[in-house]
Amino acid sequence: MKNDKKEDSKREEEKHRDERIEQTGQVTLNKNKEKQNIHLITIIGEVEGHDNLNSSAKTTKYEHILPQLAAIEDSEDIQGVLVLLNTMGGDVEAGLAIAEMLSSLSKPTVSLVLGGSHSIGVPIAVSTDYSYIVPTGTMVIHPVRMNGMVIGVPQTFDYFKQIQNRITGFVCSHCRIKKQRLEELMMETGVLTKDVGTILVGQETVNEGIINEVGGIKSAMAKLHQLISAKEKQVGKKSENFVEGE
Repeated sequence: MKNDKKEDSKREEEKHRDERIEQTGQVTLNKNKEKQNIHLITIIGEVEGHDNLNSSAKTTKYEHILPQLAAIEDSEDIQGVLVLLNTMGGDVEAGLAIAEMLSSLSKPTVSLVLGGSHSIGVPIAVSTDYSYIVPTGTMVIHPVRMNGMVIGVPQTFDYFKQIQNRITGFVCSHCRIKKQRLEELMMETGVLTKDVGTILVGQETVNEGIINEVGGIKSAMAKLHQLISAKEKQVGKKSENFVEGE
C-alpha cells in the first residue's frame, strides 16, 4: 500500500515536472549528488515583448521570466540558476530587462549558448556569472534594427543611438570585450548578406572576450555546482566571523 502511494506520488511529480517544462521551459534540477537545487531557465526562439507574436512562432515571454527570476531571488531553496539559450533575439527592452534581472541575482548563475544567441540574446548570454557556448554555437552581433514606420527626424535617430549605447554598455560591463571592438563587429559590412554585423562561432566568441569558455551542459553544470559551493563556503566564513566578533 505504501509502495503504491509512493509510486503515485512519483508519477504525479514527474507529470507536474513535464507540464512545467512544456508550458514555461523551466524546471528545478535537484537530483544531483551535490544535493543542490538549480533552477533551469530556457530562452528559446524569439524574445517576446509588449506585442504578441505569431502563434506559430517559438517565443520566450518576458512576463513569464521576470516574475520567476524574482521568485528565485526570494527563495531559500534555489541555490543557483542555469540559463540555456537558443534565440534569434527579439524585443530589445524585454531582452535587456531579462539581462538586468539575471545580472542582479544574488544566486550564482551560468549561461550556455546552444545553437545561437543572436542580437538581444548577446546581453542575456553575458549577464550571468559565467558563460559557455557549444563549439557549433553562434552569436550574431549587429546594430539595433528599425522595424516598421520610422519618423525621419533627428530625435528618432538619437533615440535609437541611446538604445544602442545601452546595449553596448551592458555587454561591455559584463564581459571582456572592449566597446570599440564590439562596435567594429556590429558595423562590419563584409560578413552578413545585405546587412551589417558579424557572425561569431564557438571559440571565436571566446577569443573576442564575449563568452568565457567553450563547453557543453556537463561543463556548465559543473561550473554552477562549483560557484554554489564557493558561495556557501563564503557565507559560512562570514557567519563564523560574525559569531567570533560577538
